[in-house]
Amino acid sequence: QVQLVESGGGLVQAGGSLRLSCAASGTIFSINDMGWYRQAPGKQRELVATVTSGGSTKYSDSVKGRFTISRDNAKKTVFLQMNSLKPEDTAVYYCNADLRYASGGTVTTAEHWGQGTQVTVSL
Repeated sequence: QVQLVESGGGLVQAGGSLRLSCAASGTIFSINDMGWYRQAPGKQRELVATVTSGGSTKYSDSVKGRFTISRDNAKKTVFLQMNSLKPEDTAVYYCNADLRYASGGTVTTAEHWGQGTQVTVSL
């Protein structure tokens, strides 16, 4: 069984920083795109940032210049460094990854989500 486990959320004042981590576990052969999404109360889940297996990155306009996504392929981990945080960044942040893994004697490729980690930015 494969899973994504996030850590690093919490409460921070506006202007502060947080670093989120998401580690994939299980019998994983490879990981394609990895990313972070967020969902604020009453809003739809939205893309924050993605990174390909080759290291190419993409960011939403709302976080560009403040957040940095990176990954450690050897550790099957993706990170999100969040600087200059604003109250509007408050949300549950979800890790997402496209995993190729062993399941029931076969090899499967499927998108997986983490359980989410709360980020709260106060004034």
